[in-house]
Amino acid sequence: MSKQQAQVNSESKAKSEPKGPQIIIVDGTNHIAGRLCSHVAKLLKDGNRVSIVNSENIMLSGSRKMIIDEYRKYLEISSITNPKFGPFHPRRPDTMITKMVRGMLPKNKPSGETALKRLRVYLGVPNELRSKKTTQFDDAKIRKPAPYYMTVGDLGRMVGWHE
Repeated sequence: MSKQQAQVNSESKAKSEPKGPQIIIVDGTNHIAGRLCSHVAKLLKDGNRVSIVNSENIMLSGSRKMIIDEYRKYLEISSITNPKFGPFHPRRPDTMITKMVRGMLPKNKPSGETALKRLRVYLGVPNELRSKKTTQFDDAKIRKPAPYYMTVGDLGRMVGWHE
């Protein structure tokens, strides 16, 4: 009888746990950018579709002046022959986060390219995702009060993003 109960329990667990890729919606509010992006990259590698909402509220840790100075220095990198050939640097918060996640995926493998195609990053919350349940990562949340951090939206506004 105990074997039958064990089989029933294992069958019920198998039915309750969804198998295969899932659609995961992550609310980026008050999450540290690097930690959030590493979680998202891991989910993408596992085959899940991930949508990040409220990307302008994702936090960057460090002093405000240092973050802005480093990003402005990064924006000065251009092609030697002609700057119109790139590299092109993102100024919008959603494209900044996309590029952060891209850096955490495999570079020269097809798996990295297909994983990046499963990522969607949004400013705010789009209408089709408003009613859906969002996920947050506890170990990626900020630990100090918000004034110790800078949002990706604020950085974007400082370097040329106009809403």
